[in-house]
Amino acid sequence: MVHRQEPVSARPGGASPVRTCVGCRARAADKLLLRVVLVDGNVVPDPRRRMPGRGAWIHPDPSCLATAEKRRAFSRAFKVQGTVGVEVVRSEIERHADSVGVGRPHAEEETRKQVDPS
Repeated sequence: MVHRQEPVSARPGGASPVRTCVGCRARAADKLLLRVVLVDGNVVPDPRRRMPGRGAWIHPDPSCLATAEKRRAFSRAFKVQGTVGVEVVRSEIERHADSVGVGRPHAEEETRKQVDPS
């Protein structure tokens, strides 16, 4: 019996489309990623996913943004020469990270006291 492998793009009915984060290059459901577009040389978030033009996808995580900047992934994704401004999307990702607590120690870790092993 031969099993036919479905293409990666195939998904069961009702499932979200899969996109790739430009930062970490991980594939995830589009609902977990933030769509960004290029407007006047600046990368801006498109939370409603309605802005015209080529879009790129990134996890709303500061580490993915840092990786994307380091790799110059936005210039490549938008097919432009030179650097692009990321200040607007950085503030949006930091705001999102603050609201969900990304990059912060858990509350139980903050209250735990360190014990001297001696």
